[in-house]
Amino acid sequence: MNTGALRIALLTHSVNPRGGVVHTLELASALTAQGHEVTVFAPATNGEVLFRLPPCRVTYAPVIGSQAGTVALVDARIRALKSSLRAHGTAAFDILHAEDSISGNALAELKEEGAIRGFVRTVHHLDHFDNPRLAAWQERAYRAADQVLCVSDTWTREMRQRYGVGAVTVPNGVETTRFAPKPQPGDERIRQSLGIGAGPLVLAVGGVEERKNTLALLDAFPAVLSVFPEAQLVIAGGASLLDHDAYTRRFIQRAAQHGLSIGPHENIVITGPLEDAALPALLRSADVLAMVSVREGFGLVVLEALACGTPVVASAIAPFTEYLDDATCCWADPTDADSIAGALLRVIRGDSGTDFAQAVPALLARYCWTASARCHVDAYRAWLAQPPLAVV
Repeated sequence: MNTGALRIALLTHSVNPRGGVVHTLELASALTAQGHEVTVFAPATNGEVLFRLPPCRVTYAPVIGSQAGTVALVDARIRALKSSLRAHGTAAFDILHAEDSISGNALAELKEEGAIRGFVRTVHHLDHFDNPRLAAWQERAYRAADQVLCVSDTWTREMRQRYGVGAVTVPNGVETTRFAPKPQPGDERIRQSLGIGAGPLVLAVGGVEERKNTLALLDAFPAVLSVFPEAQLVIAGGASLLDHDAYTRRFIQRAAQHGLSIGPHENIVITGPLEDAALPALLRSADVLAMVSVREGFGLVVLEALACGTPVVASAIAPFTEYLDDATCCWADPTDADSIAGALLRVIRGDSGTDFAQAVPALLARYCWTASARCHVDAYRAWLAQPPLAVV
């Protein structure tokens, strides 16, 4: 078994701050700190760069060709990653690790062509696609992998029971230096630039998406306004390769039906993609993080909010129920706007019951990137110790 430093390629699908990309960069940093040689591969268009640079080598895969529509966009990124790896030389790595379906397909094709022995794939969660090509790409990206990792026991079980794929749970992590409660000099500037007032501030992260259950949160918000007329709902982030336009239009229409205005200094602020310093600033500023998703791989922003001293309203579903309890969050039924509203109001009034003195620090101590990196390395070495499959 290889017990020395590993040469690891981590492949991600974007340069923008989505959950899987953040996971890639944090894992790259932790692996590098432990002495491994890490290269991050990311597709990039027109000179794009990663929203945050890790302390390791970064290789940008130039995206070439048509990107009109989701299928063309995904295909172009698969080609870009595949070409970039070939140009770099796949033999330069002991481990090739795909963090998503796009990079998983690039590696699946290289494996089919005999250019690589195999690869590791992290499944954060799976989506439902009506488009058959997108659905086929998603399936190939995990079925072709030699080792599947999941960031929650929920998805490890889901992969095994629903899809017949053996997977291993690896822990997530939270960067408690970056995400900390102490206000920073730029926090107020960020609030002002986004049109955020004195609050109370209800924060949701991840953009307007069906998976994030943003419409239900919107339906809950008028009840908050009835008690706190100056409250704002801030929906941060939202850089996605998937098409959420139809859901966003429904959101805008529903907001109008509620008589809610959207824009800076209005009832609802939709930030779009943010600079890297903005998320910790917003989490520190928020009175509550609303994490009422109906499907998540883990929900890392929950830990980031708690690390910033901000209480959380979370959906009373897995995977949140794996690591949260009554002392670390306020539960809500994600299918019930009244339940969401009630939980938000309890938190804003200071009745959340969140134990920031003992329970939250204990929770955060269980999830660190150092431990996550070690678990990844254990999984890598276990796979490397397996004999290669015979080629017939």
